[in-house]
Amino acid sequence: MSATRALRQLTAVSSRVVAKPASRSLPLRMSMTAWRYPRLSCATTRAFSLSSARFSEGSTDVLLSQKLAEELKYEKEAADESEPEFLKTFKQQGIWKIEDIEGNDEVTLTRKFGNESIRVMFSIADIQNAEEPEFGQEEESDSEETENVRSYPIRVSFSITKEHAQGSINVDTMCQDGAFILGSELTAEADWKRRGLYIGPQFETLDVSVQEEFEKFLQERGINEHLALFIPDYSELKEQKEYVRWLENVKKFVDA
Repeated sequence: MSATRALRQLTAVSSRVVAKPASRSLPLRMSMTAWRYPRLSCATTRAFSLSSARFSEGSTDVLLSQKLAEELKYEKEAADESEPEFLKTFKQQGIWKIEDIEGNDEVTLTRKFGNESIRVMFSIADIQNAEEPEFGQEEESDSEETENVRSYPIRVSFSITKEHAQGSINVDTMCQDGAFILGSELTAEADWKRRGLYIGPQFETLDVSVQEEFEKFLQERGINEHLALFIPDYSELKEQKEYVRWLENVKKFVDA
């Protein structure tokens, strides 16, 4: 989430007391996610069918709609509609192609390198699941720490395939602080869909010289600090857009 929204939520939590509901059939995030993606279990559908004939007949609908409208108005006013400079620069370089489907939380970057096809995949779910600092700790933090709000780890997967060659190299890693932490498995296999195969070693268990050469191998293919800086920025940008879209969808559902 954006730094502004994170600070707003932190302030709101510290300055109010929320009454605990008597019961809740689903966790709040799960329930609201169901509104965002039209998927409801049979049990949930039956529960709604036993309530009012129309959801909009609820006594809290109007207030919820108003709060959603306020949040939506704030987010749209705070948002900069122009394309961020970091994204313009990334596109102008013409190295990676961005595959970003509206409504999905996964983003894929693709490129060609000689006879190789390279895919870089990451998800904005890591931003949504990032732990927020405790209120007491936030009060003690200074402006420098506030600037590091985006210093959260993002899981990134690389896949490198070659034309007319069997198998691929797959790397699961973490992206944080402008660097890729190659601590996960390196996989070279004939068919990644097959199970029961030896998937490869932990990167850190390789000989140091092998680690160094493999890092050079990735850097030559554009998997470097520039990409490691781009991924968190783009993740935050997409998460903010999806959040606004989610607010719009929920409000439409409540108002229907």
